[in-house]
This record gives sequence, structure tokens and C-alpha cells, in this order.
Amino acid sequence: MNKTSVQPNDSSAKSADAEPREPATLGALDHYIGFNLLLAQNASFKAFKRRSGEHALKPGWFGVLSLINDNPGITPMSLSRLSGRDKSTMTPVLRDLRHAGLIARGETVGDKRSYRLTLTPSGVEELKMLAEHARRHDEDLDAVVGDRKEEFLAMLRSVAAYFD
Repeated sequence: MNKTSVQPNDSSAKSADAEPREPATLGALDHYIGFNLLLAQNASFKAFKRRSGEHALKPGWFGVLSLINDNPGITPMSLSRLSGRDKSTMTPVLRDLRHAGLIARGETVGDKRSYRLTLTPSGVEELKMLAEHARRHDEDLDAVVGDRKEEFLAMLRSVAAYFD
């Protein structure tokens, strides 16, 4: 059995009132690509959130805002497909972004069941700020993968394409 220890790397877990954690092992999970992808994604999201200082920031908001910016008038269904998210998880994200005043809904000519998405002026400003944090965060990730970034991205794209 694998003895890989899991220790929290989130500084919030080390607060004075935090319960002490005993070392634990990942066991068989240590060898599962999917589980390690999940750990890497969660760690990356937490680091991005710490960097941006956005306490209300939900994972994936930057990506959704960026996709709407790059595809003005995109429908939620197209956005869901493009982002690789299930529509059921996209709906609450869009609701939250709309309530935060970052996106607006517009009519879709000839289709009353759908609508088109655009960024509001506040959404454009939020995206600019998040894009700068994302750029700096990606530089940190670049330091981890080194000169194998393109190979790493190709592998991630292959995984996504295989299962999509």
C-alpha cells in the first residue's frame, strides 16, 4: 500500500482554531490519474483565489467570463459545450454571474427558449482584473511544468477529447 502523506497546503487550514490533522495516505488513489487531476485542479483553484483576493470568486468564473468575452452573444448551451461543463452546473454559475452584475442576458431571435450572453461593463472590468491574476498564476504553473508545457497541454487536451 502506498504511504503518500496528505498534508493541507492551504494556509487557512493552519489557523489557530483549526483542528489538528493526522497524516493520512492516499493509498490506491495515489495512482489514479483522475484523482490526481482533481487534486491539481483544486489546488490550482485555491491558489488562484488566494492570488486574486476575491473571496466570493467561484472556481471557473474566470473561464466563463473569458469565454463569454471571446464569444459575445453565446448561448448557455454553446457555452456549456465549449467549457466542457454540464448544463446543470453551468446554470447556477450563470445565475451567480448575473446576480453579481457581471453578465447580461439578451434575446435570441427566433428562439424563445434560449438567450444570448454578454459581459456588462462591470464584467469587462472584473475580467481584466482576473485576467492579470490568471496570467501571473499561469506563470507559477509554468514553473511547475517547465519546458514541457506544450506536451502537458497536449496530454490534457487528449484526455478531454478522449472522454468528451
